[in-house]
Amino acid sequence: MKERLVRFDWAMKKLLRNKANFEILEGFLSELLLHDVKIQQILESESNKQSADDKHNRVDLLTEIDGGELVLIELQVEGQYDYFHRMLYGTAKLITDTMDSGFSYNKVRKVISINIVYFDLGHGEDYVYKGITEFRGIHTNDLLNLTGTQKKEFIHLQTVTDIYPEYYILKVNGFNDIARNSLDEWIYFLKNSEIKSEFKAKGLAKAAEELDVMKLSKADRTDYESYIEDRRVAESSVKTSWLEGKAEGKAEGKAEVARRLIDKGMSVEEAAEIAGVDVEVLRGGV
Repeated sequence: MKERLVRFDWAMKKLLRNKANFEILEGFLSELLLHDVKIQQILESESNKQSADDKHNRVDLLTEIDGGELVLIELQVEGQYDYFHRMLYGTAKLITDTMDSGFSYNKVRKVISINIVYFDLGHGEDYVYKGITEFRGIHTNDLLNLTGTQKKEFIHLQTVTDIYPEYYILKVNGFNDIARNSLDEWIYFLKNSEIKSEFKAKGLAKAAEELDVMKLSKADRTDYESYIEDRRVAESSVKTSWLEGKAEGKAEGKAEVARRLIDKGMSVEEAAEIAGVDVEVLRGGV
């Protein structure tokens, strides 16, 4: 079935940066962060500047929300073995980039890192993960809290955790398409580019209206179709490389079996027939 709604990655690039569409992002953030969120502005940072090789694999969007927090939303399509490290680097760089020289440490901005990934990141059974920083006693397991003086000085802080970056990972492909709550409705949309009529999550009604492919301008539709085609080519290239690697590994495995049979005294011809390997391949390596 042809998708009626544009993919979220392209929407992040083109449509969601428009103030008229803030309601969509606000809805998504409200459902994920579990409180009503208002976007103050869309910001740009060094992380937004992507290389030509990266432009179809990764999309990011930096926003400032009403509590003053910086929210970095990153969407990654292809697997990256050091993605956890990149998450840390991204938040650390964002903190330093937004820190003016001469300011005291209490001006450090709170960063919320939201990572929407379409590959199997790490080993775990869930499809939504949250990471925070806590300090606990190694002997008593008590949680280290702010002092009364610190709470009076930093009235916007409730806990020590509130100072440190907060991470969310949405492993979209791990979602089973059964929406049990409003956040699941959003993840369903992220995975399928579809919003069911019964979905009630914040922002989805606006998304269904504004992200309709048929409502795009001629220029935007041409750009979107080109983007989708580029994505298909990129995904096909990745799959082709994987299949070629798998085939090469399978052939090497057969050859190894044949070599072991030869080591046990079997003739090259017999070993090749049993293992399903070309005789000349074995002779070249024997």
